[in-house]
Amino acid sequence: MDLNSTDLQQLAKQIKHLGQSLGFQQVGITDTDLSDAEKQLNNWLNAGLHGEMSFMQKHGTKRTRPHELHEGTIRVISCRMDYLPEPMERTNSLMKDPLRAYISRYSLGRDYHKLIRKKLQTLAHQIEEIIGPFGYRAFVDSAPVMEKAIAEKAGLGWIGKHSNVLNKDAGSWFFLGELYIDLPLPIDQTAEEHCGRCTDCIDVCPTQAIIAPYVVDAKRCISYLTIELRGSIPEEFRSAMGNRIYGCDDCQQVCPWNRFANLTDEKDFMARQHLDTASLIELFCWDEPTFLKNTEGSAIRRIGYESWIRNIAIALGNAPRSKQVINCLRTKQDDTNTVIQEHVRWALQQQNPSN
Repeated sequence: MDLNSTDLQQLAKQIKHLGQSLGFQQVGITDTDLSDAEKQLNNWLNAGLHGEMSFMQKHGTKRTRPHELHEGTIRVISCRMDYLPEPMERTNSLMKDPLRAYISRYSLGRDYHKLIRKKLQTLAHQIEEIIGPFGYRAFVDSAPVMEKAIAEKAGLGWIGKHSNVLNKDAGSWFFLGELYIDLPLPIDQTAEEHCGRCTDCIDVCPTQAIIAPYVVDAKRCISYLTIELRGSIPEEFRSAMGNRIYGCDDCQQVCPWNRFANLTDEKDFMARQHLDTASLIELFCWDEPTFLKNTEGSAIRRIGYESWIRNIAIALGNAPRSKQVINCLRTKQDDTNTVIQEHVRWALQQQNPSN
């Protein structure tokens, strides 16, 4: 179908309406010029701030030049979906309970990758019903895509000093997904930055991972340490990790803009297996088959059992000293896995330093 400018403007409006009908809270459209983001990414990579995340540089310029990743791309449809499963006051209280396991709220329910990708595919099919076949490809944090820079250019929000995307009406508790397309749709206005002089996210970071406004040293970030890093977690960060066993939401919890955050309407983002309130001891007692069963369909499963127990061991070491915690840790102090054994023994030393 040949589309004139009026057709394209009308189509853009239809796409946004269709996206919201599918459960996205906002849909924006942008071009593919990510040259500024490319410079920032290269500076970050050259400084070695990505740690062991070699995938961040593996694909070269495909990450910042959408047409190289998917030939023919000239526009990107960026969509966001709220995921906050509970009021932040409740999350705050749980985060401060040292015997409870704190798991980043985005991962409590079903793996968002599949859910959002399915919705993006549905959106693409609905567009095809209007105009016929067109070139597209859907992405949800699963390929070299600069999703935050794209969302900012598409007007969904601005990248805050903690590196998350912030929206004036919704805070930062949302997922992002993209459709790379070959349609010359009108583009939306880039979002303006509204962090001002606020440094709350920088000040609250337990490991001081935000080394400058808008610059995160992944090697210090608890999300990186508990999810991306394999093997031993540096001892200098273990105490600061507290009870965080998968990810960290501190910078989001403290952000003033998140007072406007909305609870999700998506049932699949609600907590499974009581992971929103589970105790550290309860989760530490899971064997590997139990871990695999209870994390089926969850983003948590990708870290594997070794990292799961490693992370919980550190949290138990940081818990108030008690005989119950010590006895729990001792069940794995001679584990055949050397990584688990190392972190359990560190935790026992924290619990009972006289031994």
